[in-house]
Amino acid sequence: MALPLSRIDLNLFRVMDAVYEQGGISGAARHLHLSQPAVSHALARLRQLWGDPLFVRQGNRMVPTELTRRVIGAVQAHLLGLQSLMAQADTFDPGTLSMTLRLGMRDVLEAITLPPLMASLAQTAPHVKLASVRVPHDALERTLTLGEVDLVIDRQRRVAGRIKGVHVADETLGVLMRKGHRLAKRPLDATAYFASQHVMVTLQPDQPDPLQSLWAALGQGEREVILRCQHYFAAANVVAHGDALLTLPRTYAEELTRALPLVLRPLPVAAPPLAIWMYWHADRDGDPVHRWMRDSVTAGALHGLRSGR
Repeated sequence: MALPLSRIDLNLFRVMDAVYEQGGISGAARHLHLSQPAVSHALARLRQLWGDPLFVRQGNRMVPTELTRRVIGAVQAHLLGLQSLMAQADTFDPGTLSMTLRLGMRDVLEAITLPPLMASLAQTAPHVKLASVRVPHDALERTLTLGEVDLVIDRQRRVAGRIKGVHVADETLGVLMRKGHRLAKRPLDATAYFASQHVMVTLQPDQPDPLQSLWAALGQGEREVILRCQHYFAAANVVAHGDALLTLPRTYAEELTRALPLVLRPLPVAAPPLAIWMYWHADRDGDPVHRWMRDSVTAGALHGLRSGR
């Protein structure tokens, strides 16, 4: 009965080929840069796998059995095919790729990163499609592990296991107000900022103000938040028709000023930058196609964050 593929170590076939070509365990060990006990152990596993001695000692040589002579040609052909396949993967042409790249990101990053990324893909990989999905905060590791997304771009998160991440950009905060707002006539200061009403974007109705620790460090109390909503565009639309302020990532705020009658001002208090990270699963770290994906996202999509400075 054939063993399922998941229970077969394909490296064993390299040992089988090496013993056949080198005529013995010591020669195979030198060829494979392994110890002789390691090769002997692999040969024992091969014998159990095939149910055949595979090689018998005659003098100083390991002579192949009839079964080995019958199958070695196919084994070598498959090994050569795998080597050829890997060589093609190392030199693949993005222009020939036909696939869907699945990115996990929030709507704010969509508006900033997708236009330059799509423009880049149109030039370098015209057959690659892109799907952007929201990945909940507590589902990052699961979605990457299950392969539901290829990459996640988000603020810095605490990750564990086999999830890898790299810092790709920093974002600062800005404040939006409507054109004609009384505060738009002069530089915005902290006193006027805290005296104003505010709109806040949050996915949970009872989520605390994410900037409250910053306000507390400045000796300030809570901002007066008159509206909590789920999306920055909706919040900006409210601000464009009222007197409340909206604090948000500056690059996205710049996009909104081109779509709505808004004025952008720097946040009048010192705040640490928002670190933007890219995450992926370690099992895909060395894959050349996935490496190209990561490079493309960094160079293309996140260009929007850097150019917004």
